[in-house]
Amino acid sequence: MIGDYAVLGAFAGVHQFCRIGVHAMLGAYAVVLQDVPPYVTVAGYPAKPHGTNSEGLRRRGFTPEDVRTVRQAYKTLYRDGLSLEDAKAALARTAAGAPVVEPLVAFLATAGRGIVR
Repeated sequence: MIGDYAVLGAFAGVHQFCRIGVHAMLGAYAVVLQDVPPYVTVAGYPAKPHGTNSEGLRRRGFTPEDVRTVRQAYKTLYRDGLSLEDAKAALARTAAGAPVVEPLVAFLATAGRGIVR
């Protein structure tokens, strides 16, 4: 499944059962073997997270506050040293006051091939 507004770079390879979240971005020649959460930019072989698709969000009309919230959600998921379960719980709390995080929480709640980490 490829989410709306996802961008796949030239010659990016995606395993047949992987999910690509909304507004995610895959770099050129990325090899995706696990799910890519919404808003996340990945690159490499195997694909690793490299931040958020902030420019894509701006172009789609997200407010600067929403972009900051998405960046903070990325930090919670990838940079704060939390286990995946703890990060999911923290993001669920954030989503209560920031609807922009809801697609990320819903994506993580659905089982898949694991997420790029």
